Amino acid sequence: MNWERSHFCGDLRQEHIGNQVVLFGWCQTRRDHGGVIFVDLRDYTGVSQVVFKKEISIEAHQLGDSIRSEYVLAVRGQVEHRLEGNVNPKLPTGEVEVLVDQLEILNPSETPPFLLEEREQVDEKIRLTHRFLELRHPDLQHNMMQRSRA
Repeated sequence: MNWERSHFCGDLRQEHIGNQVVLFGWCQTRRDHGGVIFVDLRDYTGVSQVVFKKEISIEAHQLGDSIRSEYVLAVRGQVEHRLEGNVNPKLPTGEVEVLVDQLEILNPSETPPFLLEEREQVDEKIRLTHRFLELRHPDLQHNMMQRSRA
């Protein structure tokens, strides 16, 4: 299988609807809604919602059921418009989602000691001990990118 990235997670927009894409990233969150699995896939450019449905791929859905926070994933699927009421205006990618037909878990992960979204409530000593997680936070990534441009 050729797993060559076609887009970054933060790049997907309405003009990509109908396109087959390949994305790589970390699982930020995973939600199971009655057999449909939603994963927020994150890379340094942003977050895209990827969706696992049995009707599209039983194999991808079964493997998707094992995904946990901070797993590193490669997904292939088709960009579709989110259903009315599921659009997320807070995200640049919030109008689209990727319906996954192929999934590869590139690297599983142990349960992280803290969630990136909750890092402000975590003791600094724990955050420094797990600095590799801290550096995945979008604010810190943004700061590093700005600094590299200077």
